[in-house]
Amino acid sequence: MQGNTAVGLVMATYLEAQPFIESMPMEEEGRRPFRVFRGGDIILVISGIGKTNAAVAASYLIMQYNVTVIYNAGAAGAVIAGIQLGDIFHIKKVVEYDRPKMSGGGMRFVTPSVMEGHETAVLATQDVPVISGEFRSRVSEHAALVDMEGAAVVHACGLYAIPCYLFKIVSDTVSDQNGRNIVENIAAVRNDLYSYMVEHVLG
Repeated sequence: MQGNTAVGLVMATYLEAQPFIESMPMEEEGRRPFRVFRGGDIILVISGIGKTNAAVAASYLIMQYNVTVIYNAGAAGAVIAGIQLGDIFHIKKVVEYDRPKMSGGGMRFVTPSVMEGHETAVLATQDVPVISGEFRSRVSEHAALVDMEGAAVVHACGLYAIPCYLFKIVSDTVSDQNGRNIVENIAAVRNDLYSYMVEHVLG
């Protein structure tokens, strides 16, 4: 374990993380079991997509690098009208839409840490991409945004009593019905997420 405390940053893909890595700048510290980059006291891990990857990556940061706080930043889809591509939200609550409670079948919610001064939203996390209009409509009963990692990072941090903050930038909206443009959209908005995090969160 590293001796000095650090700030952890969990991001699902290199595509989302590239502005952080190149602009901070960050040096690569390792490739197994995850790609890890360091810039000053910030340790960034590329978790991979999905809840299992995100939970293990967050735990790895905590155990290996002695981080005292974790931020999960990245792309999310919008499931309600009025949210635009590139909008940034601080997540105040997360529902695991695909993991209902065993008793009664109600929705399972987790609560991340929240700081003042940011526009907030409720996030749904699940391992299946939410693309179709019908699917978005069902999820919209519980959340405004959807991703595939957020709840898992919150769960992992909770086990270690580590504060966890989520920030998401919108990569697709209710008008996107096939998912073909999501990668292009992420590339188009990722610098905005970097700027926001540096100016308003990490700075």
